[in-house]
Amino acid sequence: MYRKAAILSSLLASAYAQQAGTEEAETHPKMTWQDCSAGGSCTTKNGEVVLDSNWRWVHEIGGYTNCYTGNAWDEAICSDNESCAQNCAIDGADYSGTYGVTASGNELNLKFVTEGPEATNVGSRLYMMASPDKYEMYKLLNREFTFDVDVSSLGCGLNGALYFVSMPEDGGLGTNGNQAGAEYGTGYCDSQCPRDLKFIDGLANFEGWNSAEGDENAGVGGRGACCAELDVWEANAISSAFTPHPCDTPGLTVCEGEDCGGTYSETRYAGTCDPDGCDFNPYRQGDPDFYGEGKTVDTTKKMTVVTQFLTDDGTDSGTLNEIRRFYVQDGQVIPNSESKIAEIPGDSLTQEFCDAQKQVFGDENTFEQHGGWKNMSDAMAEGMVLVMSLWDDRHSQMLWLDSTYPVDAPASQLGAGRGECATDSGAPDDVRVEQAGASVTFGNIKYGPIGSTFDAPA
Repeated sequence: MYRKAAILSSLLASAYAQQAGTEEAETHPKMTWQDCSAGGSCTTKNGEVVLDSNWRWVHEIGGYTNCYTGNAWDEAICSDNESCAQNCAIDGADYSGTYGVTASGNELNLKFVTEGPEATNVGSRLYMMASPDKYEMYKLLNREFTFDVDVSSLGCGLNGALYFVSMPEDGGLGTNGNQAGAEYGTGYCDSQCPRDLKFIDGLANFEGWNSAEGDENAGVGGRGACCAELDVWEANAISSAFTPHPCDTPGLTVCEGEDCGGTYSETRYAGTCDPDGCDFNPYRQGDPDFYGEGKTVDTTKKMTVVTQFLTDDGTDSGTLNEIRRFYVQDGQVIPNSESKIAEIPGDSLTQEFCDAQKQVFGDENTFEQHGGWKNMSDAMAEGMVLVMSLWDDRHSQMLWLDSTYPVDAPASQLGAGRGECATDSGAPDDVRVEQAGASVTFGNIKYGPIGSTFDAPA
């Protein structure tokens, strides 16, 4: 799964460096998308996707010895973050054979479980590229983003996600001697300040690494990677949500231990990012009949998802003040669900909606604490990287998306109901067996001015 680095000059130039290997050729799957202009004229862009470095094979430079096996680092190779980055390489990827990733035309298909030649792979995370060594940077203010998606095989506990994060355009190439960069999917960060990343900001995450109990492939290190996150689509066949997550600083910030906050820390709200966001999930807003099998938006069929990012002055330099959603299915444009909770009116995310939601649901308003719409706008203005992924959730079994969460909440508690899945569903050990054949397909991506990517209702 990974790739190697063995260039003597690069080792002389830096005492430590995240290396890129050469044992497996790195060939990015090709995927087209469309850049649209006012009036609906669209130009096809010849893009490509790259697999995140966390999935890749990590091995000793100049050999085949694993630096990381299962959920643990080899302490004979790694003694600290610097030596581990110097001695180890991430290698190229067999996208279809090992990771279950295939692209054709304008579509990308991600399989959930893939029995590869060396090991079983679970899930994947990929990024859209502008060139072989740089990520595509989307500037979404006063724009709309449209794509087709098929989530029909994703049951309880799975999440086929399409979202944006404020990763560095080159994947951090050159930072702390990083020799891999975007070509090998480096530089990931998000609003949960993930600490399960093997490399962060060019260095290994070896120091303080603890192998995860019950997960033979994962662990948590001493450092985390924080940045703004814009969840356009988190969904399975049961529930869906779109959610902005601002941070104090839009781009990559490295955090330490429990101060990271987010999913991977005991102190969830200790960090510099908003781990909760302000979300719109139709079921959570009191409309259980809008999204799902046989419902208004029927998840047994492919659908088109349109998301508009409106600004206060209607310009590209304005401040984000509304996120609006439409669906297109069977030739019909379907406006987003209207919230059925009287105290939280609306069918889109706005300042008023988010303030009311936090108050009525009794949630801590971390969205405002981390800059709200202004800080989210700052991140979008700088450009964000498109992420497409398929994953399960060992931390909370995806119950926050498709079940009742917290699980002990009374039925009358507003905001706790998020979907029809049972509160004991979604355990990865079960999902990986029962839904091994699941997959998600993203395609027909279009990006452009408001009203340019689909025929909006009059």
